[in-house]
Order: sequence, then structure tokens, then C-alpha cells
Amino acid sequence: MQGLHLTADLRGCDPQSPLMLDPEALGRLCRDAVQAAGLGAVAELFHRFEVAPGCEQSGITGVVLLAESHLAIHTWPELGGVTLDVYVCNLMGDNSASAERLMKLLCDAFAPRERREQRLLRG
Repeated sequence: MQGLHLTADLRGCDPQSPLMLDPEALGRLCRDAVQAAGLGAVAELFHRFEVAPGCEQSGITGVVLLAESHLAIHTWPELGGVTLDVYVCNLMGDNSASAERLMKLLCDAFAPRERREQRLLRG
């Protein structure tokens, strides 16, 4: 059960970016980042929500199941916000550097004005 759990709250992201609005664009970013970080994707789901009354845009929730655990991402274009969650287990080896790389790639892609990150050792 040993692992590393990283989270990030991003603010000041471009609300018109395809990464905030288009599940296909967001999915492509996540798949590419997972591969670049050296992790193994085994399944994924990206869902765009219906536009809520009074809002012009709706966000996306996505998850990539990893052989090492998971990546979850949520966009709020109406707030210019994104939350990220990366968890890797370290059963067969230390995947911490790969988790850090994945988080950096994703955060950098959104170019937020503000970034708050947390790190939790699990197990």
C-alpha cells in the first residue's frame, strides 16, 4: 500500500482553452502525459457536464486508471479552475518520480496564474 498521492488546485486557467471545454482534447493531454511520465494507462473516461442554468460553459471530469493507480482531473471553465489528483502505488518499484513528472506536465499545460500543490505519502 505504499504510495505517493499528489493533488493540485489551479486557478487563473484560460476558460476558453480546449483543455477546459473539450473532453477529447483533455483526454489526449492526459494520455500523452501519462505516457511521457512512463506510467501505464489501462482505462479512461472523460465526461463533459450539461451547462448549468446561468452558466455559459460546463466543465469536464476525467479519470485515467493506471497500472500504478489513477489520475483524476476536473475542470471548471466558469471559474478558470482545475483540480488534479495523481496517485501511484510503489509495490513493484518507486513510481514517485513518474507521478511528479505527470503532475508537472499537466499543471504546465494549463498555464495557471496560481498553483497550490499537496503531497501525501500513503500506506
